[in-house]
Amino acid sequence: MLQEVKDLQNNAVSRLVEYISRKSETTFRAPTGSGKTYMMGDLMNRIIGRNDKVVFLVSSLSKGDLARQNYESFKDNADAGVFPNLKPYLISTEVSGEEGLQIPLDYNVYVLPRDLFKQDSLLMRGPMINFLRTMTGDLFGEGLNNILYLIKDECHQATSNLDEISGDFFRKVINFSATPNRSRGQIPDVQISDKEAEDVGLIKKVEFGNLNDTVEDAINKFKEVKQDYISLDVEPCLIIQISNAAKAEQELNDNIMPVLNKVENQGLKWMVMVDLKGKKSESTLCDTNDIIKGKLPVSQWKDYAKHRGIDIIIFKMVISEGWDIPRACMLYQVRDSKSKQLDEQVLGRVRRNPRLLDFEKLNERQKELATTAWVWGIMPDNMAARYTVSLFDGGKEIQENFKVKSTKLVNLTMERNFNIDELMDRQEYKLESTDIFKLYRDMEKVPNEVQDLCYKYANGNVLRWYKFAEHIGLAKEKYNTFICDYAQSLVVDKETTFPVTSSFNDSQHKEGDMNWIWRRKDGRDRFAFDSYAEREWAAILRKLARRGYVMELEVPQMDADDELFLWGKNYPQNSEIRYEYYADGVHASYPDFILKDMHGRIHLFEVKSVNVATNSNIEREEYEKKKPAQSLSRMFKKIARISLLSAYHERGGMADKKIPERQFFGDGI
Repeated sequence: MLQEVKDLQNNAVSRLVEYISRKSETTFRAPTGSGKTYMMGDLMNRIIGRNDKVVFLVSSLSKGDLARQNYESFKDNADAGVFPNLKPYLISTEVSGEEGLQIPLDYNVYVLPRDLFKQDSLLMRGPMINFLRTMTGDLFGEGLNNILYLIKDECHQATSNLDEISGDFFRKVINFSATPNRSRGQIPDVQISDKEAEDVGLIKKVEFGNLNDTVEDAINKFKEVKQDYISLDVEPCLIIQISNAAKAEQELNDNIMPVLNKVENQGLKWMVMVDLKGKKSESTLCDTNDIIKGKLPVSQWKDYAKHRGIDIIIFKMVISEGWDIPRACMLYQVRDSKSKQLDEQVLGRVRRNPRLLDFEKLNERQKELATTAWVWGIMPDNMAARYTVSLFDGGKEIQENFKVKSTKLVNLTMERNFNIDELMDRQEYKLESTDIFKLYRDMEKVPNEVQDLCYKYANGNVLRWYKFAEHIGLAKEKYNTFICDYAQSLVVDKETTFPVTSSFNDSQHKEGDMNWIWRRKDGRDRFAFDSYAEREWAAILRKLARRGYVMELEVPQMDADDELFLWGKNYPQNSEIRYEYYADGVHASYPDFILKDMHGRIHLFEVKSVNVATNSNIEREEYEKKKPAQSLSRMFKKIARISLLSAYHERGGMADKKIPERQFFGDGI
């Protein structure tokens, strides 16, 4: 699953680079918790790698947290060699001296806290304008002639002072946000949908509670989940948000604290961070029943709350951006009389996957916990409802009936007849004519597998690295030839089956009475599909089942009139029934439907639609250009051949006998 996360982020950045090359202003949308800061760093690293005259100014919300958080992320990844082209600098008034604020000129990523650029601020009085003029060469013709790009992080927040001068200094403007402001023209050019991020386990799916549930209902649910979380080795956290500032103190005293002070809840550790501005003291209330006490800066309270020990955090202050707490899994919004809609920025606080880096090691129940958030609040307009499904009757018998092999693409080094040393030893050095910086930029443009070959060959020797880099085109050609030849690169991975639990997003394409392997957790028998084509194909499979072409599972506890047929949607959430293919990068295909017929044969169905699918971000022009359907067809043809040869061998045939593909597949596959 981690590789799929990388692929999702990498593909999004690749498309964003393409859009930036042809537009003056570009907007990128991705849900909170999906790694926007990492993708921002990747984007800058790629662009600077292609043109070292580009300099980025990253405008981040607030005077403190988010800007410093972004800077530290860029710095850590640059120092670790993940983004070697980045030289980040955090602009701060704390570094100013008697002469006023000075901004050094030898960096290429400048992180600017938005509040420093307010009208009449120290920065606004001249240093920033002089800095921009010097960077762009607009200072008596003696500037650096760099090309400035502006990244507006959390672009839904207004930055009017920067907007006023952006046309004078910035060649490109790139908007990043989970909630772009469409009224200001921030229409996403590239986006990662919530569904895409959920399907690969990058963020949690959301289960919404009943709007009539009380704080006590949420706390009781939290205590239940906390017991389950013990196996996950994560201490969960419930966030309670008070949305009415005027009633904050009243809500605390009348509705929240009495519940927390009950005997059965005294084992829970809580922390209160509530802004009480408007009171005579203009104070902020921070309190806890943990050992930490005393008057501390709010930032220290927030840092303390991130760590183990605090079960429930109650807040009414702006912590929606730049405050990460991956262990948080529940959010209860105490709504005012106007029933304020749940803010997606706040919702994002409980959607991060706390076990993303080792997700593959978790069992089914742990994966379900790590990818589920429980929320009480009014669903945002742009968020589709998510419904949990589980295999009928615990799933054990169904899983036994669906044992299928997954496949993966192997690295070029796995080819028995390939030797990188022999290939490179036959090439000549061209040291006298090649720019090492250009070679490095060329190296970053090739697939990671080719870069791995380079470092394997070089083994710490600079001259060998230089030689490989000079012949990078040859290595890339060899890689493409190998990876696209599925007879060599595609191998059987492991035996898989349906997960016990999964989920799907609501859509306009609905069908009920499916009589298949899935049951909805809420007891309803209505399922949504990603496209019109999927829904229509599901209806066809349902008819085939009722006509006797699909194996039926006999379940003793079912009513005599009920039927359960062995077919179902292969929901990507938690599924390992996946097949890798290559189309300008390694991707994974999850067959849309899987069916077991009356003869015990398992059928995989991949549905492609000419209509726009739910949550689809694929541009028609890009789809036609890359033709992923052709890559999928070649991949599935190879899988079918592997399966047929395996069956032939099991029945006594010769393992190496060549069987004409047309004999089995015809011309239409």
